[in-house]
Formats: sequence, C-alpha cells, structure tokens
Amino acid sequence: MPQQGANNVFPIFDKVVDRKNKELLLKQRGIVIWMTGLSGSGKTTLAIGLEKYLHDNGHLAYLLDGDNVRTGINSDLGFSEKDRHENIRRIAEVSKLFASSGVITINSFVSPTEELRLLAKNIIGPADFNLVYVNTPLEVCEKRDTKGLYAKARKGEIKDFTGISAPFEEPKNADLVIDAGKSTYEECLKQLIAFVLPKIKL
Repeated sequence: MPQQGANNVFPIFDKVVDRKNKELLLKQRGIVIWMTGLSGSGKTTLAIGLEKYLHDNGHLAYLLDGDNVRTGINSDLGFSEKDRHENIRRIAEVSKLFASSGVITINSFVSPTEELRLLAKNIIGPADFNLVYVNTPLEVCEKRDTKGLYAKARKGEIKDFTGISAPFEEPKNADLVIDAGKSTYEECLKQLIAFVLPKIKL
C-alpha cells in the first residue's frame, strides 16, 4: 500500500462529489442548528416545528435528539461525564458530515456546559455551527415535566440531573436566544425560522 502524505491522509475526499455541488443540487446551504436548554425547555418541540416548516417549504433537514441518537449510534453510552463528552463528540461528527452534504441539521441536546458546546463547535466548524439557546426558567420546565424526570431527580432517583443535581451553564455567546418562558410556541418558532432562513440561502 502506498504511503499517504500528511496532507492527503484521506485521498477519497478528492474523488467524491464536493460540498458546493451537493448544496447546488439541494438549493440550500448545509448548516447545523445546535439547540441547547434545560430538559423541558421546549427545544425539541421547536426543533420539530422547524424541521416540518423547512420540509414543507422544499428544504432537506434532519433532526437529531436523544431519542434517535441514544437508541442507535450512542446506545453504548451512559450518563457519566466521560460518556456525555463522547455523546456530544459523536453527535458533532455526524452533524459535520450532514452539513458537508448540504443537509440542514437540527440538534436538540441539553449540552449543559460551555466546554461541551465548544467541543461541538470546534468539530463542526464555526462557519456551520449556530448555537440557539432556548431560555426557559427551571420552574417552568419543572411544571411541564411530562416524563416525570424532575420529580425523580428531586427524590434522588436520578443522579446528576441537569438543573437539579448538576449545573447548567448559560451560553455566553449564543447566536440566538429564545425566551420560551415568556413567549408562545408560535412566537418562538417564528423567531427561530427567521433566524435560520437567511443562513441556508446559497
């Protein structure tokens, strides 16, 4: 096997269809919308609404969240600090591939620390990474608590639960902050759509 040069470790990338042509085919720019916020903040509901809007308007988008990631590529991971780090690393790598294919990738993950969000940004690249903070007060998230997770965390049945027994660091430099505690779902979704549409134009 011929030795690969330092600048050509993966020569297959010189042979596949490049990103520009894939984006031209889809008539959109591939980006990553990384939505962060407490459990129950409404980020996944908004992500679902955004994906549906984009689909209905002729755009190819894909939603990644805990339900479809932890039952598949991350099914071997738990919730230790090491596993949370690896969870975000894998998600970011997948998102990077999607974006390079021209797909609008919408991610909905608590990603509670600046370190984890910076990890994702560095992997995906700042040109494609768009951080959206769904800012919903803890008391509002607890009232929603459709899965009963906060109640279990308060009883000590769930360890290291973000917002209760583990910290959530508010993003310092989010590209968009949605005040979901005071605004209606429709208002929040409209704000999110208005943020995304200019970014996916070629």
